[in-house]
Amino acid sequence: MNKIAIGTIYRSEILRFLRTLTQSFLSPVLSAMLYFIVFGAAIGPRVQEIGGVSYGQFIVPGIIMLTVMTQSISNAAFGIFFPKFTRTTYELLSAPVDFFEIMCGYVGAAATKSLSIGLVILVAANFFVDLQIEYPIIMVLLLVLTCICFALFGFIIGIWANNFEQLQVIPLMLVTPLVFLGGSFYSLKDLPPVWQTITLFNPVSYLISGFRWTFFGQADVPVVYSLLALGIFSLGCIIMIWWIFRTGWRLRT
Repeated sequence: MNKIAIGTIYRSEILRFLRTLTQSFLSPVLSAMLYFIVFGAAIGPRVQEIGGVSYGQFIVPGIIMLTVMTQSISNAAFGIFFPKFTRTTYELLSAPVDFFEIMCGYVGAAATKSLSIGLVILVAANFFVDLQIEYPIIMVLLLVLTCICFALFGFIIGIWANNFEQLQVIPLMLVTPLVFLGGSFYSLKDLPPVWQTITLFNPVSYLISGFRWTFFGQADVPVVYSLLALGIFSLGCIIMIWWIFRTGWRLRT
């Protein structure tokens, strides 16, 4: 494994992140704070407890997952799209590195960025609600795996996109609605039986449910299913990335 190549790509992406802190870091953190203010502080006192947990506490895992998923996709997608846009992809492809090393550099950097944002939001949430984490180690593990999983997905989107508009299509039109409909702000058990069944076809609901379980010890679906969903989706993304680099699909255009 070419560790120098991975480190070079990783450092380059992290430095770009540090140069655009206002847009890349402060903006998603402030957006998450608005969710806490509106849903937690303003609406929360008017909503009954959910499973013995106040509404302000209940929405914290959902807000963190919403931010982490979208930021992982955006960071990874832009990271690989920019070389395509500047026509420097050919230098990357001609270098003595394989797809796995390129993927590790870009995906690792994107996951690191979104993880740092998620942890800052987690700390900031304590200023709004009295937050207790029942399984902190598993929580961090699930958060890291989610960052990596959706960064892999964003890497594919960055290769697929032909312009900056397409970079935002899937995160805005697909991922964000799935997160909102996956139980970010409500429990699936409060839905009618028919809608509970329909929601189970939403893969994001498994991730949010598993992440919420690490906070409060309660979940809408078994946490094993959450880990299984992450594993299957990540493996599918890695296979897709391998195929892209093997065939050169959208990399040389």
